[in-house]
Amino acid sequence: MPDFMDLMNQAAQFKSKIESIQAELERMEVDGTAGGGLVTMTLSGKGDLRNARIDDSLLKPDQKEILEDLIVAAHADAKRKLETSLQEKMQGLTGGLPLPPGLKLL
Repeated sequence: MPDFMDLMNQAAQFKSKIESIQAELERMEVDGTAGGGLVTMTLSGKGDLRNARIDDSLLKPDQKEILEDLIVAAHADAKRKLETSLQEKMQGLTGGLPLPPGLKLL
């Protein structure tokens, strides 16, 4: 039977690692692009939109629908990159152990 104090130490280490990753997420930024770089969105590690850059060539009335589509695509690209990064960090934290679906540690 595992020593209770050993389990408590492991829990404290796990909590410390989670807090460290959460702090890292606050500093992390991920860029998503669309249209060959005409639109770029920057998301924080928590998924908040921090910046949007749009090439001047898209700022014409006849380019409105294209611009709207590129904004959505750039955001989706950034979100996908962020999710991939988060999965990698979680695998490092859990040692590759599968977590139950829906369990969010971050």
